[in-house]
Amino acid sequence: MVHKLWHQFPQVEAQLKKLQPYLVAAVTLPNQPIHHQILALLQSGGKLLRPGFFYLFSEFGDQDDEDVLRAGAAALELLHVATLIHDDVIDQSPLRRGVTTIQTLYGSRNAIYAGDYLFTVYFKEVLKTTNNMAELQLNVDSMRDILIGELEQMKLNYRRNVTEEDYFREISGKTARLFWLSCRQGAVLSHSAPQVVELAGEIGMTIGKAYQILDDILDYDGQSQKTQKPVLEDLKSGVYSLPLILAMKGAKSAFKPYLAKKEKMTADDLLAVQRLVSTYRGVEKARQRASELTQQALGLIDQLPAVSAKADLKALTTLLLKRDE
Repeated sequence: MVHKLWHQFPQVEAQLKKLQPYLVAAVTLPNQPIHHQILALLQSGGKLLRPGFFYLFSEFGDQDDEDVLRAGAAALELLHVATLIHDDVIDQSPLRRGVTTIQTLYGSRNAIYAGDYLFTVYFKEVLKTTNNMAELQLNVDSMRDILIGELEQMKLNYRRNVTEEDYFREISGKTARLFWLSCRQGAVLSHSAPQVVELAGEIGMTIGKAYQILDDILDYDGQSQKTQKPVLEDLKSGVYSLPLILAMKGAKSAFKPYLAKKEKMTADDLLAVQRLVSTYRGVEKARQRASELTQQALGLIDQLPAVSAKADLKALTTLLLKRDE
């Protein structure tokens, strides 16, 4: 079942419905317990945002080879899910999309191997889309940048002096880079004009930053029932995201007694920090940053050619600003 988000975008919804069984068929692990857990994650109701943006941008070109486009869309979702499996190891997450994580069931080592396996499936799908060495290299570079972004996060863990600049540099190399790749590949594989390809990348990067901010807001302001993952998970892991960074500006002393404990923070300490983030308007300020980026993305979308997907892109980008899951 495709996420309800896509009901108002029927053309993309139809493509994503065809993509889902293709994704399942792409995973062929002989290790059945891990195989079934990967399938459970793929079928657990994820939004398929990256393939969705890919398909929207594919409407700006004249290439309509369904097999090529489906392989391109699948590659992006498989890369995304691989990074989620690795994220769960780093964060020691018990749940992902309401599904027990691989690292919880089978240990960190096996979860890392599972994520690595999906990287190979990602490249297998990429190879179905092009034999152009420059395009293959771009996919390699994108994966490298995403992984470097993950590793860079380690340097920021438990750092009370982390800045907005640090935060945006880190999410640009991780979440936003994959949105950049998704939008750009949709334009590239549909043979869109060079200026559209360039704009697609800019739009994807901007939307990706806004989306990550909203995801980080949910860590402080969300509900586990809707997000399908524990709240305050990043804070517990020492990942200080934008709501906390903005709340701490001019109020570091209020947060110090709790954050100084680092990994020894108790559940009560986490709730106290959550209240302080609210008191010092961290969520409100972060939401404003996301709104500014959304407006920037809408301005870039206005520069795209007048095709029907343009209105859908604007509607989807606006809709994401209101996400609560």
